[in-house]
Amino acid sequence: MRYFEDFAEGQVYELGEASISEAEILEFARKYDPQPFHVDQAAAQHSMFRGLIASGWQTASMYMGLLVRGLLLDSASLGSAGVDELRWLKPVRPGDVLRGRVTITSVRPSSKSPSRGTVATFGELFDRQGERVYFVRSSGMFARRPR
Repeated sequence: MRYFEDFAEGQVYELGEASISEAEILEFARKYDPQPFHVDQAAAQHSMFRGLIASGWQTASMYMGLLVRGLLLDSASLGSAGVDELRWLKPVRPGDVLRGRVTITSVRPSSKSPSRGTVATFGELFDRQGERVYFVRSSGMFARRPR
C-alpha cells in the first residue's frame, strides 16, 4: 500500500498499455459523444481527421483506467478535487495501443488535515510510435501512513 509519504517529486510510474477497437469507439461515442467523426465512418472519412477517431473523453477514460489499475488501487487514494489542464494532442484511432505514464510533480501535506496530503501529477498517453497523444495535469489526495 502506498501512502502520501511514499510519493516524491520526480517519481515516474509506468502504467501499462490499453488498446482500443472500432467497436469500443462506436459504443462510447454513441452514448457520450455522438459527433459524426466518432460514430459515422463515412462522415469521419470526409472530416479533417480522414477516418474514425475516439472521443477525447474516451482517451481520458483510458488514461484513468490505466492510472487506477497501475497505481491507485494499491494506494491510499482519497480521490481528487479536479484537473488543472488536459490536452488531446493526436487523434486516437481503432487498433491503437496506448501506453500510460504518470510523473509526480509535487507533494504537499494538507494544512487543514494532518491525516492526508496532496500529490500533483503529470499524466501522459503515448501511441506505439512513442508520440504523446494526451496529457493531463491533476492532483489527488492520499492518506498519510497510520502511526
